[in-house]
Amino acid sequence: MGNTAMNAPASKPTTASQTHTTCPYCGVGCGVTVQHAGQQVLPVSGSLSHPANSGRLCVKGSALHETLSHDGRLVFPQLNGKHASWDDALNIIADKIQQVIHTHGPQAVAFYGAGQMLTEDYYVANKLMKGFIGSANIDTNSRLCMASAVVAHKRAFGSDTVPGCYEDLELADLLIFTGSNAAWAHPVLYQRIAAAKQQRPDMKIVVIDPRRTATCDIADLHLAIRPGTDAVLFNALLVYLADSGQLDEDFIARHTNGFDVALEQARNDCQSLQHSADLMDTDAALLLQFFDWFARTPRTVTLFSQGINQSASGSDKGNAIINVHLATGRIGKPGATPFSITGQPNAMGGREVGGLANQLAAHMDFSGSERDRVRRFWNAPKLAERPGLKAVDLFQACARGEIKFLWIMSTNPVVSMPEADAVKAAMAQCELVVVSDCMADTDTTRVAQVLLPAASWGEKNGTVTNSERRISRQRGFLPPPGEARPDWWAICEVAKRLGFAPDFAYQHPADIFDEHARLSAFENNGQRDFDLSGLIGLSRYQYDALKPVQWPVSDQYPHGRARFFDDGRFYTDNQRAQFIPVNAQLPRPRSGGDLLMNTGRVRDHWHTMTRTGKAPRLAQHRSEPYAVFHPADAAARRIHAGQLVHIRNERGTLLLRASLSNEQRRGEMFVPMHWTSLFASNARMGTLINNDRDPHSGQPEFKITAVQASPCTTRWQGMLLSRQPLHPLPCTYWAAGVTEQGWFYLIAGDNDAADFVKDIQPQLPAGQWQTLSDPAQQHERRVLLLAGKLECVMMLHRKERFLDRQWLQERFADAEISAADRMSLLAGRPAVHVDTGNMVCSCFQVGSKQIEHALHAGHSTVAALGQQLRCGTNCGSCIPEIKALLQQARCEVAL
Repeated sequence: MGNTAMNAPASKPTTASQTHTTCPYCGVGCGVTVQHAGQQVLPVSGSLSHPANSGRLCVKGSALHETLSHDGRLVFPQLNGKHASWDDALNIIADKIQQVIHTHGPQAVAFYGAGQMLTEDYYVANKLMKGFIGSANIDTNSRLCMASAVVAHKRAFGSDTVPGCYEDLELADLLIFTGSNAAWAHPVLYQRIAAAKQQRPDMKIVVIDPRRTATCDIADLHLAIRPGTDAVLFNALLVYLADSGQLDEDFIARHTNGFDVALEQARNDCQSLQHSADLMDTDAALLLQFFDWFARTPRTVTLFSQGINQSASGSDKGNAIINVHLATGRIGKPGATPFSITGQPNAMGGREVGGLANQLAAHMDFSGSERDRVRRFWNAPKLAERPGLKAVDLFQACARGEIKFLWIMSTNPVVSMPEADAVKAAMAQCELVVVSDCMADTDTTRVAQVLLPAASWGEKNGTVTNSERRISRQRGFLPPPGEARPDWWAICEVAKRLGFAPDFAYQHPADIFDEHARLSAFENNGQRDFDLSGLIGLSRYQYDALKPVQWPVSDQYPHGRARFFDDGRFYTDNQRAQFIPVNAQLPRPRSGGDLLMNTGRVRDHWHTMTRTGKAPRLAQHRSEPYAVFHPADAAARRIHAGQLVHIRNERGTLLLRASLSNEQRRGEMFVPMHWTSLFASNARMGTLINNDRDPHSGQPEFKITAVQASPCTTRWQGMLLSRQPLHPLPCTYWAAGVTEQGWFYLIAGDNDAADFVKDIQPQLPAGQWQTLSDPAQQHERRVLLLAGKLECVMMLHRKERFLDRQWLQERFADAEISAADRMSLLAGRPAVHVDTGNMVCSCFQVGSKQIEHALHAGHSTVAALGQQLRCGTNCGSCIPEIKALLQQARCEVAL
């Protein structure tokens, strides 16, 4: 298949070139500068000129060049596991869509996308589905991320408008993190805030989170409230503001509606300060301190994220936050705004083009006039008449056999969706499942009949929009491997085969962006928030050179607009903001166990690890899936730190490593979201999540799941290092990660260690083995050498875990194993061994014991440790852990 409009230049450059692009991870939207010569890519750096990060990158962004290998890539179309041509694959897709529409109607066709897609990909997918197939059954994993914030914005403002900008986070005198562990989830933005706090120590920072997370490192106050009681908190704050005379009466009167009803509802829920504190299970004095700070601080920003959105009442929680900002006039002003930050790099772009099932493009919806406007602009007589199925409902419709054709693009719902096993079973009920992905083997590609090879970061060309509405270019600098193609191209090719060629005749992403901009301006005249009229008609050169800019971009705002609502004008029918009465009910009792499971991100991994799982240094900070318990909860269940534990409810069972922390509330626990069937034996947290969801947004409840926990008894545990991937492994538990020369596995079994050795033997090459065995202790140490080089190391024992594997990993790089090292291999360490400890700083590979040694040598501040070891001097994500080690050392000295 030929394609003249691909991302890479026709000929390879002979000298080093530089490309400015955008990071593909979180919603901060950092600029990345890439130096490359042909397909050789040098270590990336942050773009100094990009307003989002000004040169900063977190450890994930700094490792982007380490994730560009073609290992595991899907490089050609597949039909039922066999190599196929693009023509055959596209024809089968188009024929099946036509057959399904003819037999069952357009509502039997569905599409599921992702905030990983570029805006141009999103635009053509939405246009094809809603405009020409005639079904609004196109939803996205952004439904799992920020759909509740969208509802809150639209109910309050009349539009899905993020009012503020990143500068507000630095200008605020009071910054509130709620439902956000930004230190790990949005690290560059967090470091901007930390720098502002350092420059202005009087700046107050409050963290509202059931857990004490790394974000609390810079907090003046941490409110560890009961999960799900955020709306109680902000309703109680609204009552306090009214009772203490801290309302902006003029703003309320001139620019809002519904205040009295919202306040009355808040009073019903929050009868007194102590009553509210009891509902939240927090200290009333701390609550009063927070309320007092809020009341006395005009420049206040409330930053909220998944802890608010991923809830069965997420929309109401968002509106409870917006209510207190409207009540004090703290919106549209420098340093004063409610601020929803997205989890994904282009969740905002998906909202712009109508990627959610209940939206149309350009921030329009299914109201009569707006639907008619989009229909006329697209010349789309089959435009969907009503909203489609949201994510959970969409997969349930698959299970019932109502969806016959499903196309999944750039996401992994068999891991990330609630009731993930049910989602997997539901997909099996579809007559045809198509998956477009850059990786050949994921939990989701395993249940698809058609696989389409997609271009990935570094190969794709288009735009993304970050959490402050800033549109940035994502530019390709590498040719896609094999037959991989951009998503927009594959969608358009299917559209042409369906008979819509004139409407999908794009030759380049710039053509799609231009149509996107023209639709935003169509019959707008300043009446809609989303307006790109100032970017209409860009040439390909101008599109390629487009600098980061915040929408709207129009005659009124030719250089973009930093803040909305500074003029007191909203996008409701009467141009007034709407207070939403919030009934702050406590989360309902949960069946399934006596612990509440919370979920979230770790510092160095992203989503389901298809990209970060390729970078060896990103696998070291958290090497295996884990569960965090309060020590008292662990003791009551006879769970010890480092022990394997079963986490279960009626939907399934996870097997994770136990971690104990006093910073975890009692009766609750935490599990990370990232591990899949490709990286662990049984750690897909989505299998335990039920399908409770917000009635307005459809966003699932990921933060409160009832589970049971019990210890898992194994006869042996250990580790295995190999040049070649070996998983899945024939043992009770395994967790995998990449090294510079191969793979590591942390393993455990309930059979004899010798039996595991026998079972794994067929997966290993024949060669010269060195062995040391003690069956009584389940002790097996085996080392395989091939042509003098290390091929495999196996360390099994009844008690030891062999966590310090650095020296062994380094031996895989040796051209030949020395005689001295041969003597040490079975011991697992050299004769003179320096244990660096658990990884703290991934950027510079600094372990906890290295930091402890430096502390004992007198380097007793973060700055001194950075000067000595470099830890904390790049992205800063490890600084909270460094400070914890400093505090621990001070406590030991005091004792």
